[in-house]
Amino acid sequence: MSAVHPRFEAAAARAVERIGPAHLRTLADRIAEGGPALGIVHAVPVPDFPEVAHRVLTEQRSVRMPNQEAAFYLRGVAAGYERHRAGTTVESVWTGPATHAVPVRSTAQVLVDVAGEAVNELVLMTYSAMPYEPLLGALAGAVERGVSVMVVVETLHGAGSALGGAEPAHAFATVDGIELWHWPVGERAEQGAKMHAKLAVADHRLLLVSSANLTQSGVTRNIEAGLLVRGGTAPRRAAEHVARLRARGVLRRLR
Repeated sequence: MSAVHPRFEAAAARAVERIGPAHLRTLADRIAEGGPALGIVHAVPVPDFPEVAHRVLTEQRSVRMPNQEAAFYLRGVAAGYERHRAGTTVESVWTGPATHAVPVRSTAQVLVDVAGEAVNELVLMTYSAMPYEPLLGALAGAVERGVSVMVVVETLHGAGSALGGAEPAHAFATVDGIELWHWPVGERAEQGAKMHAKLAVADHRLLLVSSANLTQSGVTRNIEAGLLVRGGTAPRRAAEHVARLRARGVLRRLR
């Protein structure tokens, strides 16, 4: 393979940061197949993929790189990224306006990815929640794979006048098999205390902590910030803490 043009190299590096190695391999496969560009950019129905795929294809065409060569390089980037993150890694996650000079992953994309990577257990916590179809699809897929999915939500009663509309739990009503939990008002030591945590933990090994609620605005429109931790003790400790709160009855099933 000839030397890779710096522009395509940069596009590949930004791509793996934004969509992750699994989706980058899918992009490589579609490019290798040589299908139409429209089909390639919509090959994976998750946030960020169409934009990232379009940019990679644009750079590929501009440097006249053959499909097989481009696919080979993208697979290599995906493999290298996985080797690099095999230890404990921490990366920033954002909602809101993007800056192409600083490639970061979006909250919406990371939430879908965390749900997609779960094998045994997935724990979500959110203050407010509204239906967000890409996440609901990822949660349904996790349930179908046999993953135990638990979501801890605030309630209108617990939030007082701070939340209105439908109960946050209703955001997950279309996905069968999800366990819904809450922090009963009677278990709160002080009046006005809120269930304000926003996180996602998959299999004690992947932890997203964010300011974003599980709402359309929280994961796609607001400016929100978070950290994705892969490996190490933080994901395990977070999952164990939630499990202990359940065991003590601080968190209870929402019926």
